[in-house]
Amino acid sequence: MNTVKRKVILTGGGTVGHVMLNKLLIPGLINKGIEPLYIGSKKGIEKEIINATSIKYYNISSGKLRRYLSKENIKDFFKVSKGFYDARKILKREKPELVFSKGGFVSVPVVLAARSLNIPVFIHESDISPGLANKIAGRFATKIFVTFEKTLDHLPSAKAEYIGPVFRDDLGRGRNNIGFELTGFNPEKPIMLIMGGSLGSVTINKFIKDNLNELLDKWQIIHLVGYGNYDDALNQTGYKQFEFVNKELPHLMKISDTVVGRSGSNAIFEFLLNKKPMILVPLPLNQSRGDQIENAEYFKEKGFAEVIHEEQLSLSEFMQKLSAIEQHRSEIITRMKVFDGGYQPEDLVNRLLQEEGK
Repeated sequence: MNTVKRKVILTGGGTVGHVMLNKLLIPGLINKGIEPLYIGSKKGIEKEIINATSIKYYNISSGKLRRYLSKENIKDFFKVSKGFYDARKILKREKPELVFSKGGFVSVPVVLAARSLNIPVFIHESDISPGLANKIAGRFATKIFVTFEKTLDHLPSAKAEYIGPVFRDDLGRGRNNIGFELTGFNPEKPIMLIMGGSLGSVTINKFIKDNLNELLDKWQIIHLVGYGNYDDALNQTGYKQFEFVNKELPHLMKISDTVVGRSGSNAIFEFLLNKKPMILVPLPLNQSRGDQIENAEYFKEKGFAEVIHEEQLSLSEFMQKLSAIEQHRSEIITRMKVFDGGYQPEDLVNRLLQEEGK
């Protein structure tokens, strides 16, 4: 007797943040006997990340969505239109139970195509204010899950629901001994973890490089520099570079006292999960829509973080923020311990299937 294999379509792209949650859901779907499939762009970072897994990846045409008038909008309108028909063909062929979208420009035609075929659509929004793609796609969604409670103010109450962050299963299970083996550091001296994202942060990397000797007086530094940014000339006692880490991250986080990084929602909630006081340097408005600034200021209001805006990043400002954290470390960690929220990836898989079955 032939049975129809259950399938779910995942979509999202443009940034690592729009892909990694989808990647985390893949094992949970497979464990449920469901085949995950991915729809992404032809050249986006999502293709590289998903092609490293075992699941089928479909390319569609996609265009950039802009909030301003531009001649390029005309070209991209046709790209998005083609993407809609590309996605519709895929969805009609694969017949998924549902579509799960993490956002990004490529997700919009997929969501519209799913809606045209009456396929349930579930969206996850990580930032406080939804991006343009999710604002558009959200109108056609069955339900929108959000990471911040504050995001509910920006979305229709009938379909939006707060679930908190979705964590990697292993992030809270780091081991000190492995962390010290990876770094060779002295357990008696404070450790600072610098994270600038998978590609690194040019600004943060330059700041650390320019002020490394001063910082190493009081700190040991783990520096995730990003792909292609490893610099042999900087190697010295108390300073350990990694281009990128995956399985190592829980152990490096475990031995760190303070974390410094951008303020993408995935990263800052990982810091919170591990009860690590943080200095956040959000992407400025000339490089983003301001979502990281909102995230950083929210964490500052909650008493989890100190914030330095990029144009104010200097050694004196940085040392001042470090001093503030040291003075109030115990209070910061106490506030972090109160936080109780979030899903494991398998919990979200179960929730999606439950919602789809209603």
